[in-house]
Amino acid sequence: MFKNVKVLSFTHFLQGPSAVQMLSDLGADVVKIEPPKGAFERHWAGGDAFIDGVSVFYLLGNRNQRSLAIDLRSEEGKRIVLRLAKEADVLVENYRPGVMKRLGFGYEALKELNPRLIYCSCTGYGADGPYLERPGQDMLLQCISGMAALSGDGPPTPVGASIVDQHSAALAAFGIAAALYRREHTGQGGQIESNLLNAALDLQIEPLSYYLNGGRMWARAKPAMGSRYHPAPYGVYRTSDGWIAISLTTVTKLRLALDARGLESYDDRDQVVRREEVNAIIAQALQRRSSAEWAPILDAHDIWHAPVNEYAEVASDPQVAWNKMIMQVEHPQLGPLRLLAHPVRYDGAVPRLRSLPPAIGEHTRAVLQECGFDGADIERLIAAGVVVAAAQPEK
Repeated sequence: MFKNVKVLSFTHFLQGPSAVQMLSDLGADVVKIEPPKGAFERHWAGGDAFIDGVSVFYLLGNRNQRSLAIDLRSEEGKRIVLRLAKEADVLVENYRPGVMKRLGFGYEALKELNPRLIYCSCTGYGADGPYLERPGQDMLLQCISGMAALSGDGPPTPVGASIVDQHSAALAAFGIAAALYRREHTGQGGQIESNLLNAALDLQIEPLSYYLNGGRMWARAKPAMGSRYHPAPYGVYRTSDGWIAISLTTVTKLRLALDARGLESYDDRDQVVRREEVNAIIAQALQRRSSAEWAPILDAHDIWHAPVNEYAEVASDPQVAWNKMIMQVEHPQLGPLRLLAHPVRYDGAVPRLRSLPPAIGEHTRAVLQECGFDGADIERLIAAGVVVAAAQPEK
């Protein structure tokens, strides 16, 4: 879909690499511009997830790309980037605001060089404003945006995954796709910006819109509920041997299914106006049976429910397998890897894996050759430390 679209990626951590990977999965030629020692995500991984010294954090967000390792502090390195930018279709960066401009690669400078360039910045809070110098990190944004205050029955509880990073990445890729479409009609590039704060607010379009328009937002309940704006029951409830999730079900149905003492005095309206009372009764009733015993009973009464899976169950879930969301690939050095696939299906198919995440400078020589450098120039740049190239395989 994005064949022949050339992308320069000045990205690290998760937000930027995820945005770029969405483009590379669809065929874009992405060149990852990274420092001589490699991008940050090569050297850090949550859960201490390294395979033979290689970070899973790096492996999850850099497939179908090429690596050019370059010293951007050197004048020759900067000139190389400008040559690449002159021919690029898209540039994506997620440095702190102002860094690219100081390097000489800000939007206004590159726009003069290449008017067709689509320049996308992924930031924490935006390109300017009172929070410009604050660190932009997923959990911090969940708290600033009000998201963490929606959950928990004690302290506010952030979501346990980097959902703001990933949503901001998807919005960046969406913006780039829209800009590419616009360029087909106008011939002009443009500037795109996706930030974590806006992404975190967009994820809360339902509850935040209720609040802004006078809707009722309840205090966090005990036992905890899954939101502060849904009627009871809504959330995760303890059973005799584990947990089960119940969602958007009338008291009428629950009264028949649970045989809960005291629930007969409540009607469907009470799920809103006497929310905590209804929630407590249902929570108590569900503890009488195991999760497996409840499942067929809830099914028989058309009650929306789901198991509360740990990752072991998710990895073996039949629908996850049917959707082909976990792909197993063979890495030449690391052996078999299991990674999440591109999430969208195109004519029923998963975009194919064209290449594994590259080694540092794996494609330095090839990218420079395409840019017009001859072999002697390339070897001189390598010897001078302007660029780093992976060792060439022995013939």
